[in-house]
Amino acid sequence: MRSLLAATALTMGVGVSTCGAASAANPFDSGPIADFMNIFKEQAIPRETVAWKGAEKPGTIVVSTTQRRLYYVLGGGQAVRYGVGVGRQGFSWSGQKSVTMKKEWPAWRPPAQMLARRPDLPRFMAGGQDNPLGARAMYLGSSLYRIHGSNEPETMGAAVSSGCIRMTNKDVVDLYDRVKVGTKVIVRN
Repeated sequence: MRSLLAATALTMGVGVSTCGAASAANPFDSGPIADFMNIFKEQAIPRETVAWKGAEKPGTIVVSTTQRRLYYVLGGGQAVRYGVGVGRQGFSWSGQKSVTMKKEWPAWRPPAQMLARRPDLPRFMAGGQDNPLGARAMYLGSSLYRIHGSNEPETMGAAVSSGCIRMTNKDVVDLYDRVKVGTKVIVRN
């Protein structure tokens, strides 16, 4: 598959480097080709449209930490349901925030609180497939929390994060394309 995509990239005029030092410029690591490759990754918890009985307006995100699901309210009694990873014991939270910023293939700088717990973490990681924030991130208010992709799809449906809401890269791209800055996010236990 990579050789086919590499040939396609070359015919499109996109340089493909196999040198480790140039991995940041590798189109398989981030950007449109990486987004395309994520489409084919198997989902442990498939995304689906479900009945929605809540009173939330269309365009609202509702996260159920106990169900470990995120709902994007469509209106007309429907919502898109995604499997997510949530905060582990001692790191879960509930409340209301709004999306204040969106980024594609974001860089990651662990917050000071995380570095205090895990001094072995890098101080900076460029965006890409190995980055813990994955393909997209939606920043929640002035908090340290985000709804973001993950390079660990096996953690969907688990309580594993430091409070962020994790999604597969395939699902976070779908949600990112639906969400606007200002979207209301409700997190419930």
